Amino acid sequence: MENRRNERISKLIHALKRKDKIHLKEAARLLGVSEMTIRRDMSEENTGLVLLGGYIVSNLRHHHHHYFLSDQQSQNVARKRRLAGVAAELIEPDDILFFDCGTTMPWIIDAIPEELPFTAICYAMNTFAALKEKPACRVLLSGGEFSADNAIFMPLGPLSLLETLCPDKAFISAAGINVNQGVTCYNLNELPMKHRALQRAETSILVADSTKYNKVLPVRIGELSQFDMLISDLAPQGDLNRQLAEHQVRLAVADN
Repeated sequence: MENRRNERISKLIHALKRKDKIHLKEAARLLGVSEMTIRRDMSEENTGLVLLGGYIVSNLRHHHHHYFLSDQQSQNVARKRRLAGVAAELIEPDDILFFDCGTTMPWIIDAIPEELPFTAICYAMNTFAALKEKPACRVLLSGGEFSADNAIFMPLGPLSLLETLCPDKAFISAAGINVNQGVTCYNLNELPMKHRALQRAETSILVADSTKYNKVLPVRIGELSQFDMLISDLAPQGDLNRQLAEHQVRLAVADN
């Protein structure tokens, strides 16, 4: 399986030496696989390729122009898949959902049944790309200024889709969960949408694997008590577990 994936990536890299971009559909025909297989190939590790607006391009991280980048896309993939399965089971027909940025979100979307109707609000390129492949999904992309580093659209001014919509469920990503500092992430520009989703959603769901426990990242999202549920692959221990119980944050643990 790994060798076949590496062969597919090598073919794409070779093809990109002759042109600057390849549409996902064209790549699928070239390799004789589905578009979702290619998405999975590219999410497994840092391949030197990125997906931007339906096109596969070379990762120009070290050039002056940055494209769709994700430093975390190769990290803890097996955990993310398990978390995604638990999260997808929470989604009901005709739900209005908010999907945060982060590399776990496309796995959640992938796990949603194709026939399930739902409306999705997003503001990240990778999340949007996954949602548009769901035939029964109505996709709403929140606009604004594009940030190349984490491939999100930052609202310009006070208005966003979340000013007029109240999601049934908001799936929020984080890079750190700590008893004293709460829930944290890497990038300051993610906060406006995260905060608005926490305010508007009926149920706020934190999706973070156990490697995030007891870590503190530079940007503080808020207290753990602001969330209704935590989905992870292991139950936290000690003070963190007690804090979940104290604030009645439900814990859903994915099976190994």
